[in-house]
Amino acid sequence: MRIVAIIPAFSSGKSDFDMSQSSDLIQSAQRTIRYELEAVEGLLAHIDADFVKACELILASKGRVVVVGMGKSGHIGNKIAATLASTGTTAFFVHPAEASHGDMGMITKDDVILALSNSGSTAEIVTLLPLIKRLGIQLISLTGNPESPLAKAAEVNLDARVAQEACPLNLAPTSSTTAALVLGDALAIALLEARGFTAEDFAFSHPGGALGRRLLLKVENVMHAGEELPQVQRGTLLKDALLEMSRKGLGMTVVSEADGRLAGIFTDGDLRRSLDRNIDVHKTLIEEVMTVHGKTARADMLAAEALKIMEDHKISALVVVDKADRPVGALNMHDLLRAGVM
Repeated sequence: MRIVAIIPAFSSGKSDFDMSQSSDLIQSAQRTIRYELEAVEGLLAHIDADFVKACELILASKGRVVVVGMGKSGHIGNKIAATLASTGTTAFFVHPAEASHGDMGMITKDDVILALSNSGSTAEIVTLLPLIKRLGIQLISLTGNPESPLAKAAEVNLDARVAQEACPLNLAPTSSTTAALVLGDALAIALLEARGFTAEDFAFSHPGGALGRRLLLKVENVMHAGEELPQVQRGTLLKDALLEMSRKGLGMTVVSEADGRLAGIFTDGDLRRSLDRNIDVHKTLIEEVMTVHGKTARADMLAAEALKIMEDHKISALVVVDKADRPVGALNMHDLLRAGVM
């Protein structure tokens, strides 16, 4: 019997099936994105008088926006409530099932309810409608069916209908939740602009973030003042000024006139330049080597503004002065770095 050895062909590690599967996965992802893009684009036609009325109801309200939604709509509602709250519209989320078991007590007649339901017939929300009407609470619905019980019960309905879900079974909330999220963002930003909400207002609701630190932190919050301020008077020997710098550890010292006004600043950089000139530290007066006056900041200035002064002039320290040009503090780049301003 003749034995024939079969030698396998070189393989790249991926079978034809694997390559075909990869292509299918890519096509599936691209199809999903296209469906959701179409859903978002479809919203443009629904930004009309109803959207304006919804904004007007919220702007006229003396209370909060209470967002309700079940399931995936609830997750979207939670995000919409958070976006509203961080952009100037007081809002919070209430689970509709919990509302039926006591949490309706969190809602007042001055509030506006924003109810999310793609079908517009979610049982847990529909159950609340008689009570909402009895209490006289303004209701805005965000649905995919303007003929639904929820839409008809609302003062105004925001139309978030989509042609189909990105799910190939047309069942899992995908395109519809994306459309609801985008419509919620559109509502929040329209209200933000109508209120004249500023970046500083935004910072107050984000005090722990980088923007909050840049927009809320003042120079007075980070500067060294009082006994921490390195300071000598004009006429001081350089060696004594260096001792003051060493004691305070800021790499600089303020130089004052006899009347307390700012005369100049002496930094580590000035010291290096002085040593290059073979200056005798035991005989040289501080005013001979200091930077006359120098760049300054005010205590009530934003720390971010002080940082810009340093960056623009390529310096690492600033003297903080009052209205009479008297030194009241000092700060350096390390202070701003520790404070998270940069």
